[in-house]
Amino acid sequence: MVIGVGLKSDSYVELKESLAELEELAFAAGGEVVGSLTQTLPQYNPATLIGSGKVDEIKELVNDSQASVVIVDHLLSGVQQRNLETEWGVRVLDRNQIILDIFAMRAQTYEGKLQVELAQMLDQLPRMVDAWLGSLSRQGGGIGTRGPGETALEMDRRRIRDRVKVIKKQLETVSANRSQHRNSRRRNKTPSFALIGYTNTGKSTLLNALTHSQVLAKDQVFATLDPTTRKVHLPDGPPAVLTDTVGFIRRLPPQLIEAFKATLEESAEADVLVHVVDLSNPQMQTQIDVVNQLIKEFGWDSKPIITVFNKVDQAPFEKQFQVKAFPRVFVSALTGEGMDRLKRLMVEAAQALHEEVELFFPKSEEHRIFELGREVQITRKEPASSGTVCAAHMTPAMLSRWKDFLVTA
Repeated sequence: MVIGVGLKSDSYVELKESLAELEELAFAAGGEVVGSLTQTLPQYNPATLIGSGKVDEIKELVNDSQASVVIVDHLLSGVQQRNLETEWGVRVLDRNQIILDIFAMRAQTYEGKLQVELAQMLDQLPRMVDAWLGSLSRQGGGIGTRGPGETALEMDRRRIRDRVKVIKKQLETVSANRSQHRNSRRRNKTPSFALIGYTNTGKSTLLNALTHSQVLAKDQVFATLDPTTRKVHLPDGPPAVLTDTVGFIRRLPPQLIEAFKATLEESAEADVLVHVVDLSNPQMQTQIDVVNQLIKEFGWDSKPIITVFNKVDQAPFEKQFQVKAFPRVFVSALTGEGMDRLKRLMVEAAQALHEEVELFFPKSEEHRIFELGREVQITRKEPASSGTVCAAHMTPAMLSRWKDFLVTA
């Protein structure tokens, strides 16, 4: 059973759209939705989130429908979750937990499983409530150990924090390996494109169409968790790489953003973002707004962006007049329509990336030239009386990183 909850000041349309999305998430997690209802409140109830009358009504509906899980379309505190489970006698989850559950189910690689475990632990920590009723896991005995002892809850929190540190260290190693691959591509001046967008807009199908790959592509939310990078051959353009990354969703759990930092780095370090939009989706504009907001939050809005309106074969023609983004292209990753136009836009974006610049390194900073050589191809190096002048082709992102050494005309 899915429950939509909002304040009376919120948009009712958004509440219904979000609840419809929650039903899709429940289905993706392997559930069957037997009922749904919404409640708008002047303010949230600190004990149960929703009103006491609605709690009783849902209890009856749960019993009648024999639902085994209730999913609430809102973040629940540990106390609220425990109180609702006591009232309804079934498992209660919130929006964040169902998303994390789907991620746990889909994670295939070592890195994916680590990221999901980290996200679940970061989600679990603030929810932990004193279910042990103040029981003590150890009592002090002897000099310096007297006192109330450490409660079982505190011990569990400490264990989780220790495990979080271990996972973060392991993910740093993965991130360092990825960084080496990216530096290698920069040295070879290989342009990189990252597919971003709302979940289930057809990013993986588009990757397969552009790179002739066989990456898993399914008509379901969060089919892709781990980033996949493939070579793409552009007409009359340089060899390039294209990365498919995890899709976004409204109210993306912050724990996921924290845990998937290594994955999001692939998009953060890409030269050009390819924003894939599902043209056939009735909530297309809401999905575009969600992705644009996240692009802003992640600080990616300075990057060149190509907007790809996918599934043109499933959308009414007049829908194309409703879009405003530029540069844009209408495609069908399934039928191949518009793919040549997309490749031409990618070639234009790749050609506009690199600019030849001169950098001056004073003698005290000449050791940085080695670091520069790991990122880009140095085309010229000349000794000067007080340092070294280098010439290199750089993208706007690299220019901002090396701005202190740029020679201005």
